[in-house]
Amino acid sequence: MFSSQRIPAVADNALVLFISVLVIAGAIALIALALRWRRKRRRARGNPNPAGDYAPRTAWGSGRGALNYSSFVFMDVDGDGKFGKTDRPMGGIVVRAFDDNGAFLAAVRTNNGGFANFVMSAKKHRAVLRRVGTYRFSVSVPKGWRVSTGNEEQSLRLSKLSGSPAGLVGEDLPAMVGLSPARFVRGITEADATLSVLGKGRQLETRELLPGDFLVGLNADADTLAISRSGLDRRLALSPYPTDLGFLRPDAIAADAALETIGFEAVTVLPFQKIPSGHAGLEWRNFNALTSQYVKNSEGYLNGNLSLGHVAYTSSGHPAEFARKVPFGFHSVMLTAAWLASEGEVALVESWLGDELVASDEIALSALAPIHYAPMLKAVTRVRISTKHYWQAVLDRLVLVR
Repeated sequence: MFSSQRIPAVADNALVLFISVLVIAGAIALIALALRWRRKRRRARGNPNPAGDYAPRTAWGSGRGALNYSSFVFMDVDGDGKFGKTDRPMGGIVVRAFDDNGAFLAAVRTNNGGFANFVMSAKKHRAVLRRVGTYRFSVSVPKGWRVSTGNEEQSLRLSKLSGSPAGLVGEDLPAMVGLSPARFVRGITEADATLSVLGKGRQLETRELLPGDFLVGLNADADTLAISRSGLDRRLALSPYPTDLGFLRPDAIAADAALETIGFEAVTVLPFQKIPSGHAGLEWRNFNALTSQYVKNSEGYLNGNLSLGHVAYTSSGHPAEFARKVPFGFHSVMLTAAWLASEGEVALVESWLGDELVASDEIALSALAPIHYAPMLKAVTRVRISTKHYWQAVLDRLVLVR
């Protein structure tokens, strides 16, 4: 009987002790927060004495901060291995870091500035690069792309330096890595035809096309494409990007036609705006214009922006159109998937002349680089662009004949 009466008393004492510990811990936490708030408030107020406002630093202790140790990746549009005026930063490229034992540390994608940022700090536990040693940085090259700078693998040593912001410094930053897009031409033909690839006026390749789908890789020197067959004849100046001709329809736009390139810089000085009716003499529905920096980590908005100005995109991924009552020639347009999450999204491009559907092509998109869709249609009044899964499609360099 005695022991059975003592058990509740022991339980009560344990409960009281537990509550007391919680109260004490809570009080300690509150005191710590209050002290931290006071320190922050003092720092925010600053020192009332002006004597040390611009004094040279004398105590160079070990760095307790952090810095980004960055690998820069760019789209080498002209393929010369240098970051020049025609080139631009690439977003969404994966760079991996390994320590001097070969152990994997982290994989980071390049941001809208083209930088894959690895946090470096001798003190911060969240840092990827924390110790002295030699680190290897490896750029993941997209399939079919070419590394124009030849340095997708780089090793650099980090050393301690007292007084530096992160407590560590590199012997150098990783050298810039240039990537040139894979180039090919694809399309569909229902009749035999001859495809010729030229470079600087010289014929590089000739291939006989059979009815059905075709895909032809392009030499780095290729600058012009010609297709010959009665009714299917066409000639196209190639871009630095892959080309999709869609279905080869008769009576294409002539090679000597006066081409008009429509951009989207003139839509607005703001970073974002819906494209108004009347821009470039066309009616627009569900198209917006934005800069490559308007949306954070938006790979396709950056990689598909050929002018570093504004591009157009299908608003909320819904079908969008441009049109004019008077017929015009729809020569070509650059199309990009807006996000890497939609890599391989399929765009449906439908073109009408009045109420007649004159062309309908499915174009596989990438967020890494635009594809040059060139149907070369002589007369249309309305073009509708939609995507199979309702992801946004990015448009730049719309080329018309009027």
